[in-house]
Formats: sequence, C-alpha cells, structure tokens
Amino acid sequence: MVLLQTRNLGMEYDGKPVLRGIDLDLAEGELKVVMGPSGCGKSTLLRCLNRLVTPTSGQIIFRDEDVTRPDTDVRALRQRIGFVFQNFALYRHLSVLDNVTLGLRKLRGMPLGEAVERAKHELRRMDMVEHHHKYPAQLSGGQKQRVAIARALAMDPAVLFFDEPTSALDPLMSREIINVINQLRRDNVSMLCVTHDLFLARSVGGRVLFLDQGVIHAEGDAEQLFGNHSDPRIRAFFSQEAGNQ
Repeated sequence: MVLLQTRNLGMEYDGKPVLRGIDLDLAEGELKVVMGPSGCGKSTLLRCLNRLVTPTSGQIIFRDEDVTRPDTDVRALRQRIGFVFQNFALYRHLSVLDNVTLGLRKLRGMPLGEAVERAKHELRRMDMVEHHHKYPAQLSGGQKQRVAIARALAMDPAVLFFDEPTSALDPLMSREIINVINQLRRDNVSMLCVTHDLFLARSVGGRVLFLDQGVIHAEGDAEQLFGNHSDPRIRAFFSQEAGNQ
C-alpha cells in the first residue's frame, strides 16, 4: 500500500526553482534513499513533505489525503512524520529522557508517567535507556543520533525522515546508525533518507533516487546507480563521492 506520494511537486525560492516535477512513491514499510549533489534540493524535499515549507506547485498525498490543501492541519501532519535532523536538534538543557518525553507531553498531552514509559521503551529499542539521565553534552555523536531517533519513534509516526543521519559522525558511529536503520527496516518502519553516504546507501539496501538541480533523474537499486551508469551526471557524482570516502 502506498503511504506517501508526490505528483509534479515544485518548489521555488525568490522565483528560482529548487524542485521541479517531483514524482515520488513510498510504500508502507519501504525505505528509499535520496542522493545528489549539495544544493540539489534534497533537504528542501523533506521539508516540503512534512510542510515545514509550502510547495509552490504539485501535490503531496499522504495516506490518500492531499496535504497540500490550504485547510490541511499541518501540526497534525507533522506528528505523523518523524524527522531526524542532521545536527540531532536535542535540547541541551534537557536530559535524554526529557528530550524524548517533551513532544509526548506537549503535543500529545500524554500524562507524565505514560510518556516516561513510552520514552524508555524507545530508548531501550535504541540501546540508550541506561543513559536516560544524561544530558546531550555527555553523549557521543552516535548516542545523540540514537536519542534523536528514539524521540521521533516515541511519537509513533507513520514514516521516519532522515536528513544526512551520518554526516556529523565518524565511520564507527556511522556504522552504528546504519545498524539502527537496518533494524528499523526489519521492523517495517517506513523511511525516507537523504544522504551523501555511499556506504549507508549500499548497506541499507533501499531504492536510491538520484536528484540533481531539483529533478529526479533516476531511481534504482544502489548497485545499478553506483556502477558505470549511462547518465554522465550520475556517473560523475558517484565517482566523486566514492573518491571522498
């Protein structure tokens, strides 16, 4: 069953097109990876999909509902989409547990005891429950990312978005997060992941979309795109990225 679709999605900033004619389909329980050069529109795509920004044209269909309509309850939509940010976006003055329970209490109105129970469940799933009393400054980068994922999962989203989940991590911590994403995939969590990390894209095994200058030029298995592709833009991008890793 299709969870999320875009049809002819477009986005402009100051009259300059950033996304053009984006057609995307994400099924329930599916993982897709979006790759492309810096500035090609990858992060803008994620922000359009959860309505952090409003697309200029086209449609976003989320569980058969057009969420680009003016009367869309954007706040309710965002509660159904978990967003794991590149820089973790944890509150430095809050403990791990408080970071994870905050949305449950403030947005869902969940009683404290129930919120703590749910938060600890997700922290346990991320192997972080023993660190629940710590503050972000006391955690490694990989641990911060695990807390950010637990926070997103605690809201019981329909889909999880990752924006460059390994870019701030060293290779060892990146592999930790790849293991987490693979576990989530085995749990049939629907995910859309923006990344430059070729190793991540190969390791998680989802379909890869190549985005350049705001247009999706190709979609396929990682090895199909990473090999000697007939499109010179795709070939050049993956050759350069392979040389950087």
